Amino acid sequence: MTRGHRNGTRVSTAARVSQLLIGRPLRTSQATSEEIGSIEGLPALSLDALTSVAYGPEAILVVLAAAGAGALHLVLPVTLVIIGLLVLLVLSYRQVIDGYPRGGGAYAVSRANLGPKVARVAAASLVVDYTLTVAVSIAAGIAALTSAFPVLTPETVPLCLAMLAVITVLNLRGLGEAARAFLLPTALFVVGLLAVIVVGLVHPLDAHHLQPGASLVARHALTAVSVLLVLKAFASGCSALTGVEAIANGVPLFREPRVQRAKRTELLLGIILGAMLLGLALLADRFHVGPRAGDTALSQIMALSVGRSWAYYAVSLSITAVLGLAANTSFGGLPVLASLLARDHEAPHLFAQRGERLVYSRGVWVLAVLAAVLLVAVGGNTNALIPLFAIGVFTGFTLAQTGMVVHWHRARPAGWYRRAALNGLGATVTAIATVVFVFSKFTAGGWVVVVAVPLLVLLFHRVHTYYDTAGAAMGLGTVPAKPRARATLVVVPIIGVSRVTEAALADALSMGDEVIAVSTVFADDPDAPERLQAEWDAWDPGVRLAILRTEYHSLVHPIVRFLRSLEQQPGRRIVVLVPVVVPRHWRHRLLHNQLDLVLRTALARQPGIVVARTAFRIDEEAGTDG
Repeated sequence: MTRGHRNGTRVSTAARVSQLLIGRPLRTSQATSEEIGSIEGLPALSLDALTSVAYGPEAILVVLAAAGAGALHLVLPVTLVIIGLLVLLVLSYRQVIDGYPRGGGAYAVSRANLGPKVARVAAASLVVDYTLTVAVSIAAGIAALTSAFPVLTPETVPLCLAMLAVITVLNLRGLGEAARAFLLPTALFVVGLLAVIVVGLVHPLDAHHLQPGASLVARHALTAVSVLLVLKAFASGCSALTGVEAIANGVPLFREPRVQRAKRTELLLGIILGAMLLGLALLADRFHVGPRAGDTALSQIMALSVGRSWAYYAVSLSITAVLGLAANTSFGGLPVLASLLARDHEAPHLFAQRGERLVYSRGVWVLAVLAAVLLVAVGGNTNALIPLFAIGVFTGFTLAQTGMVVHWHRARPAGWYRRAALNGLGATVTAIATVVFVFSKFTAGGWVVVVAVPLLVLLFHRVHTYYDTAGAAMGLGTVPAKPRARATLVVVPIIGVSRVTEAALADALSMGDEVIAVSTVFADDPDAPERLQAEWDAWDPGVRLAILRTEYHSLVHPIVRFLRSLEQQPGRRIVVLVPVVVPRHWRHRLLHNQLDLVLRTALARQPGIVVARTAFRIDEEAGTDG
């Protein structure tokens, strides 16, 4: 088998496969190659919001349809209110980008202005939102595909997982590479859908453009529509605003000048999303589009605008692609959020470590696993996920706006009251929307989010408490006493006389003042002690051998008892040096004992004992150690 090398060392097959999929490691100096510009920020951090037009308007129509076909024309005024809220959010998050260029969005704003407890709520809401964004985006993308090609419907879940795998690999390669890969599909989606909207608006309204029987709908037949129903429609349609915050969360991902580029991307997002929402609402109203099983509202609008022609299928495929790729918004945002939580000791510190491709790869993996579990649990059904979708993100919206009001009141720059008023209005509207979400979606599945957010908050609190306790125990932030050397006894567990034993004892003699080799023999082999002692004496390595007899078939327990007897001698450190055979191929590792792992577990709570390992590498071709 061909051998690869990295920095002069042999590279395993697994490493070569990893390099093929994810790419070669990047130097820190190459980090700028993975940063993004304003246009690249759209596919990297804005696809979630842009593609929400595939399910936002339909969510409005589904609620309005409960009052009868005559209520469907309310889709336009409800959408206009949502666009007004979009304007508020875009302006507000441009201010968040200015004030908090290190990223984190609602979490960073809440921590700085509302305190760590409220910040945990914001972070938990964002984690839930990011996970749901991945699942909803991929499920909606596959739903668009199966609407155009119904024969693929039985393969919904495998198609969802395949798309998730592709997006995960691209993000492990680096956000910049993913953004560039997604740029063309994003451009095709935006241009194609805007073209469909324009054609639908200017095309003469003939009878064949209308839904069957739609011309018979009399709007004056609309019965009284309750305020609650309109509020529910507004709440459902607000799912189109998820993702607006992602750019503020991911400011560190942009090239310098980061703040200006991020603000430009936020503005582009608002303009494009607002135009698409308005155009689709006008067409839905014009064509009297309503909910239909097996055919999304967006699919109906496109078919009525351009017919089921090549243009329809081309745009449908682009929508499928970008809906799935919209999950990239979360892959850009959650790893950054997790790194900030880790920095603040609210999440495991490993989330703050970048991988070889200079991305927060552990956050990417965790997000991929959570999304996969969710997709399998709901069978890739978008409608099962929508009720869970907006509660978390609008909680984050509300906390971010409230935090910015406090920020302006403290800082008081010129014109601060106008900015505070803008954020205050945004906080009020999003808070009302959040309350409506919770009450209207609770029994439809929203309770999952209501339960998940407090559990995550509790998790963050427990992690932070542990780090506080561990930091105090380790004396972090204090000046410790000067270190003093101690005598070291090295204990080497062995199986018998071999080159592995020789190499391990050589390492042990270089580490400690005294070395003891220990070997466990079982009662069912009465000649073993004498045989082993004779081999040892014939070899005469200059190291004492302790033979441990036991009635039980356990290698570990006799060694643990022996070590405890040695602990009685004060002022001495004990190191257990376990020789480990490392074969050339990873698949052969299971063929060797795992004594080091078992001993490490058994001695984990024993003070004053260090468990170490010395590797004996096998070169199978030469038959010698490597």
